[in-house]
Amino acid sequence: MRGKTKEINWLSRQSIQHKLMKLFIYICLTVGGIIICIPFWWMISTSLKVPGREFVFPPEWIPNPIYWRNYIEGWARTGLDFNRWLGNTVFITGFSMIGTIISVSLVAYGFARLRFPGRDMLFILCLITMMIPQQVTIVPIFILFRWMGWLDTFKPLIIPHYFAAGPIGAFFIFLMRQFYLTIPAELTDAAIIDGCGAFGVFSRIMFPLSKPAVGIMAVFSFMFHWNDFINPLIYLYSYEKYTLALGLRFFQGMVYIRWAQLMAVSLLILLPCVVLFFVAQKYYIQGIVITGVKG
Repeated sequence: MRGKTKEINWLSRQSIQHKLMKLFIYICLTVGGIIICIPFWWMISTSLKVPGREFVFPPEWIPNPIYWRNYIEGWARTGLDFNRWLGNTVFITGFSMIGTIISVSLVAYGFARLRFPGRDMLFILCLITMMIPQQVTIVPIFILFRWMGWLDTFKPLIIPHYFAAGPIGAFFIFLMRQFYLTIPAELTDAAIIDGCGAFGVFSRIMFPLSKPAVGIMAVFSFMFHWNDFINPLIYLYSYEKYTLALGLRFFQGMVYIRWAQLMAVSLLILLPCVVLFFVAQKYYIQGIVITGVKG
């Protein structure tokens, strides 16, 4: 009887420790989430403040009064240019995302399923490119595109992604390859026995089964191209070809920055990324989980 009592007490202590540990984890996650959300809340708060009261002390986390005209005035300040910049950004982001998905899926399929001499070494070289900072390759790539006559066009911002180029391309190749390795080889072997070629296996089996990985790649690619600033800054010179990221610079003058309007327009530009994340959240979480199952 005493032994059973000790066992019950031990189980009770274990249960209390487990609950306390879960409570501690939840508290840490809550505090961390609040800290991460502070800049985002500051952006919302600033976008609703009366111009000139952005940096009052003590800080006003809840604007009083709420000044909604910052959104109207910020949009009107850019005039019709905002719509033009929005169209340019959508065009560049859409075609770049399509090129990234197509090229990365094909390259990752080759690394995951096709056997050829030097495959593993080529994959390692591909991963090494993720360690090269973009600033190192800006000058030689700029010289190459200038020689090709692509400056002040959308070509340098779109066409390289149809060849899985850049550090983000290498990351996506790694992501898709890890996912392809989780697909049973028996499926592809059966398709080959039935007469499917390498491209048939890819188009009929591998790619249709990779929706979670394609979903997370589409989300990451959209966010990267939508918010890209450095590449349009380097390759685009004409005012009418600017993207939204470049257009935000017009709210920053030589001596005065219109912070309230800048935050309002920045929030409008950020909205598609937030909506896309919540819409594709299922694929985002599923892709992260599945691609780490097998190395």
